[in-house]
Amino acid sequence: MICGRCSISLPEDHAILAVLPSAKERHMRNPRGVVLKAAVLVLVGLALTLPASAQSADTVLVNGKILTMDSQSSTREALAIREGRIMAVGTSAEIKKLAGQKSRVIDLQGRTVIPGLIDNHMHAIRAGQSFSTEVNWIGASSLADGLARIHKAAQGMKPASWLIVVTAPATLDTFSEKRRPTQAELIAAAPNNPVYVQLGYGWAEMTPLAFQAFGIQGDADLPRGAKMEKDAGGNPTGAVTGNMVELFGRLPKPTFDEQVEGTKEFFRELNRLGLTGVVDPGGNNVTPADYQALFRVWRGGQLTVRVAYALCGMTPGSEFEDYEDYLALMPMGFGDDMLHFNGIGERITWAMNGLSGQASESDLQKYYEIVRWAAQHDLTLTMHWDSDKNIDQLLTVWERVNKEFPIGNLRWTVAHLNDGSAATFERMKALGVGWTMQDEMYNSGDQVVRQRGAEAARRMPPVMTAEKIGIVVNAGTDAHRVSTYNPFTVLQWLIDGKTASGNAIRGPEETPSRADALRFYTMGSAWVSHDEGKRGSLEVGKFADLAVLAQDYMTEPVQEIGENSSLLTMVGGKVVYAAGPYARFEDRAPF
Repeated sequence: MICGRCSISLPEDHAILAVLPSAKERHMRNPRGVVLKAAVLVLVGLALTLPASAQSADTVLVNGKILTMDSQSSTREALAIREGRIMAVGTSAEIKKLAGQKSRVIDLQGRTVIPGLIDNHMHAIRAGQSFSTEVNWIGASSLADGLARIHKAAQGMKPASWLIVVTAPATLDTFSEKRRPTQAELIAAAPNNPVYVQLGYGWAEMTPLAFQAFGIQGDADLPRGAKMEKDAGGNPTGAVTGNMVELFGRLPKPTFDEQVEGTKEFFRELNRLGLTGVVDPGGNNVTPADYQALFRVWRGGQLTVRVAYALCGMTPGSEFEDYEDYLALMPMGFGDDMLHFNGIGERITWAMNGLSGQASESDLQKYYEIVRWAAQHDLTLTMHWDSDKNIDQLLTVWERVNKEFPIGNLRWTVAHLNDGSAATFERMKALGVGWTMQDEMYNSGDQVVRQRGAEAARRMPPVMTAEKIGIVVNAGTDAHRVSTYNPFTVLQWLIDGKTASGNAIRGPEETPSRADALRFYTMGSAWVSHDEGKRGSLEVGKFADLAVLAQDYMTEPVQEIGENSSLLTMVGGKVVYAAGPYARFEDRAPF
């Protein structure tokens, strides 16, 4: 028979021993029923007694520092992989015995291995659509570097072809110049091309060729609420302020083939940074038709990141009809282990999205009808919500729904909420509701200090308060328009509490340890997509999703964590990214 935990073929007389733990081991289970250290040792010992043909691993990693992220935060030297899952973990001597003549042996040479990172809230589908046709500013060391990237891209472009920068930091505080580009600098970088640089959702700079291509001569030609910025003399600066969602939608859309290629390129970039999973909350400028490039990559067996995706409300005022139409044949969990439907959100309705004040009774009723329907159909739901000041109206609706259709097992989450109070988290805990936390304070923390004071900012986001109350804390970026997609930037910020400008604003009471922060980005985020039983830790029976790091995350200087990356990334035991000493191991064949 086959052991369900480790994929090792077992003779019948070993079946009960492998599957059923002893009474002592049953007491060692964590809350989700994963057998811990003792069971792992039993399985390793059992495997070592079997014929070589039955026990051989496909791949073994030895001589390393493996951070398993199990309930005891165990560290191991080696692990074995068979048929895409963790077969065993233990010492190098133990694991080497599981290697057969055809096994791939990877010597870690002391390097640190972590579970594949999972971003709890990344607009990855949208990012992938245009990644191959944009100029990427993520990781640029300065404004000069960013402008040089535009200039370099222009050298290979035909005149009149657009140069678009949207994959950029939400704040340029990390740049030595501490400022945005001017129109003159963009013209100098690409004099023959329309250039569009958008930072966040509220500001964009364009060259005259871009304004001409858009047909924009004045404010009347801009989307509602947007306006042209002018200098002291009343002359346009080339910048546009306001909501950039509609303006971005006017940009030329990549071809379908470019979207497919961009999706593959973006996911490979995420693999380079140790990411093996994302939870995508839909978002602006995305419709169901825009998911087709992702589906093409998935159907072709070329996905290198596990994607749990949601569907947003699309038509203002008619969101309920949209959900009923599009989800009629797409039940919760539809898909497979590489791509699955994960419910609705983060914009459930336009009227309630990012609400800063109090919703009208009419808007609340429409919202209630949709979320009640979601609960009735067992749908996961995530809701964009910014402030603790007005969250009572959201939780009151959810509590009302919970009395009719319990939501405790549906993994509903509140996204963002950097100032959540203990009282709010207690209400969320009572509902079984989670919280998806991102690094907005890394980008905007200095502004929060100016607006609300240092004392308020020192507890934002309140990750340790939430954890103590019993909320499953998880981590992500909200990339790629409002933040970097680099998880190591977020891990460093979680630990040092410093904004992009270098100001340390978070207090020690809300500062996690390195192990806590890593758990947020692995097991925590796996919970959001209902996958904590399959991934998020390196335990027997789970998917072999992992990253071999360039530097030891647990011991490197805190200020260097943001520069870390992966030298080898695996998804389901397949090497999807490899560099340096491991370049020869990369698997190019589809899954």
